Amino acid sequence: MFNHPSELIPRLDELGYVVDQELATVLYLMLKLEKPLLLEGNPGVGKTEAAYILASLLKTDLIRLQCYEGLDVHSAVYEWNYQKQLLAIKIQEQSDLSAAQKEDLIFSDDYLLKRPLLQAITSDRPKVLLIDEIDRADEEFEAFLLELLSAFQISIPEMGTIKATSKPFVILTSNRTRELSDALKRRCLYFWVPYPSMEKELKIIHKHLPEIETQLAREMVGIIHRIRALKLDKSPGIAETIDWAKGILALGITKLDKEGFEQSLSCILKSTNDVELVKGQIDRVLG
Repeated sequence: MFNHPSELIPRLDELGYVVDQELATVLYLMLKLEKPLLLEGNPGVGKTEAAYILASLLKTDLIRLQCYEGLDVHSAVYEWNYQKQLLAIKIQEQSDLSAAQKEDLIFSDDYLLKRPLLQAITSDRPKVLLIDEIDRADEEFEAFLLELLSAFQISIPEMGTIKATSKPFVILTSNRTRELSDALKRRCLYFWVPYPSMEKELKIIHKHLPEIETQLAREMVGIIHRIRALKLDKSPGIAETIDWAKGILALGITKLDKEGFEQSLSCILKSTNDVELVKGQIDRVLG
């Protein structure tokens, strides 16, 4: 597939995802070692996008499990098709099958509704499995994941243990709203995704908007970095930087003076408190 991490950098760049040597190396190790990768970092730094780009790079499908408080096995792994099971039981009422045979019949693949985790390990070819924002899920669900992440298998009480037909490439993301367990971390490679450097963020803007003037893009990146240094409720991520660049082009702004900045501020900040804070320090922000 790939013989060195450096081979990933131009390939990912072609797909519009700018990576440095460190991230390229950990992605390479994930592919070579077939180990899950845990990406932590602030919201909006490109953690989720890494999984989508990896699926494009490998020319395979991405299966996404969005985590949330209260997520349980039925939503993440499997459910039984109860209506179909009841119909089968009704049909088999007069059959000569034993009770055990009838039970085996209704607890089979024909009545199983596969959710993201089970879909990923029963696929006939490796998929990219994205377990997004694992820190939002409960600790109980996090503990359930350990079997999947260590042995690539899932236990279903009615059917036994289902081993992976083909190992998925697993990426977990976390915004670190809570500390994850050591047991989960031990099963994963780990990488902290920082906000990009000014040069990297400039390159990202040009990758998405090649028509933007370099000087204007450079001014934008400087302002974004000064905004991130403030104590905001939600610092702007890379997605907000790209949206801001698109907004500036749409408004025909060629110079980031106070008026142009305030006109486009809605692209960057997502709370009233942040807007008021930035406006109160606008001279500092604009440099």
